Amino acid sequence: MIVLGIETSCDETGLAVYDSEHGLRAHVLHSQVELHAAYGGVVPELASRDHIRYLLPLAEKVLAEAGIDKQQLDGIAYTAGPGLIGALMSGAALARSLAWALDIPAVEVHHMEGHLLAPLLEAGAPEFPFVALLVSGGHTMLAHVSAIGEYELIGQSLDDAAGEAFDKTAKMLGLGYPGGPVLAETAKSGRAGAFSFPRPMTDRPGLDFSFSGLKTFALNTWERERRNTEATEQLRADIALAFEDAVVDTLLIKSKRALEQTCCTRLVVAGGVGANRTLRARLQKLAETRNYSVTFPRIEFCTDNGAMIAFTGCLRLQAGESQPLDIDARARWPLSQLEALKH
Repeated sequence: MIVLGIETSCDETGLAVYDSEHGLRAHVLHSQVELHAAYGGVVPELASRDHIRYLLPLAEKVLAEAGIDKQQLDGIAYTAGPGLIGALMSGAALARSLAWALDIPAVEVHHMEGHLLAPLLEAGAPEFPFVALLVSGGHTMLAHVSAIGEYELIGQSLDDAAGEAFDKTAKMLGLGYPGGPVLAETAKSGRAGAFSFPRPMTDRPGLDFSFSGLKTFALNTWERERRNTEATEQLRADIALAFEDAVVDTLLIKSKRALEQTCCTRLVVAGGVGANRTLRARLQKLAETRNYSVTFPRIEFCTDNGAMIAFTGCLRLQAGESQPLDIDARARWPLSQLEALKH
């Protein structure tokens, strides 16, 4: 089965062609970082318009790179939620139109399921069951995964997601947009031990997260130090390092706790923050010392992309799933509402 995947949940237009026999045939991505940088964050209306501008050219490009004609497609998968509703509608409209014109099925894909299954695109994909750490700009959660579609939410952020906290802290420090990568880069120049930040909610039982207070702690530290000393690049780097260490430690502690509570030995990490090299290194070290396995998608598949949507959609289309022509895009869509994959 050959499937075209379309991802337009936020500020990246991603398309891919996945072949159930030969794997990923091609994928292309257009990022809107430069478009939104002037505003310090994503502007939903601009995001929707940019998706509309690039969707058709990218569809033609990815089919050409895959070496197939659109008539060879067996199905189309598209992100139906969660995300920005206008952005979702842009991709859904193209997917539904193509499916109707080609008389092939189309299937809705949950954005977070796409992230969760992205590591399965890699060689040596983990077997079920496993614990998944989904950590991005919009979501931070831990799930026990028994099979595709069988997801038990065991922990989540009660306020800001980790990626959101990265972005907001970077903005406070005047580091620019997007905040996560630039804060991590700035942290490389930080001095270990210059500041000590709390590890929120790690001193109590449970697997939930809270990063809003940590963000406030970083702001208070920044404001206090600026009153006493000059706001130097070194100060920014020191605070960035302390903040990054606190977030990574918190994710590490909760992930370890989740593995112990579920009696799992396999951890899968997905989402944009999964590209953070400090997090990867620390989790890999944990795996080595505790005889766990940890699996990450390649860096380019941590952020939003069409490959994860094409792959996930292919699995669901093969199981006989598809939806009628009605477009049912959802800004909010709990992962728990997904149905298990039929065999």
